[in-house]
Amino acid sequence: MAESTTTTRQHPLEGWEKPDLDLSRADWQSGTRNQGDVQIAFVEGFIAMRNGGRPESPSLIFTPAEWRAFVLGARDGEFDLT
Repeated sequence: MAESTTTTRQHPLEGWEKPDLDLSRADWQSGTRNQGDVQIAFVEGFIAMRNGGRPESPSLIFTPAEWRAFVLGARDGEFDLT
């Protein structure tokens, strides 16, 4: 997948315990053969997730433990609408 030319910087918020990651050179990957809207990148020990249809929008940043909880919840149907 092509790298974004836009520098995406996260701004610290009160209680924010994650680093200010530079995602401009992140290797974004799609889980659905590059056709899905959700993309992830592994950066400096964290997992970043963004909307591939709007790559300029803010990215979510997960610790490995948060990512594991998210993935397990998704597999268990925690986020299903029905």
